[in-house]
Amino acid sequence: MKRTIYSLLVTAILFMFVSIAIPTQAQEPPHPPTTGHGATGNQNPSGASAPIDGGLSILVALGLAYSSRKSLKVK
Repeated sequence: MKRTIYSLLVTAILFMFVSIAIPTQAQEPPHPPTTGHGATGNQNPSGASAPIDGGLSILVALGLAYSSRKSLKVK
């Protein structure tokens, strides 16, 4: 019982630290374009997207391997 309470307490404390730290690391919005591009407001820079398919497939593969190992492990 003590181990469960301890792990819940540690998880709650870590969650509080993370939830407090994330808003302090926010970035400013990008500056508006200096010359007229025919569009109004802030524009994203070209080429600002990054592919996530490789990392996502690795993450899914690792998750499947971990869950299958846990489900097949004999106690």
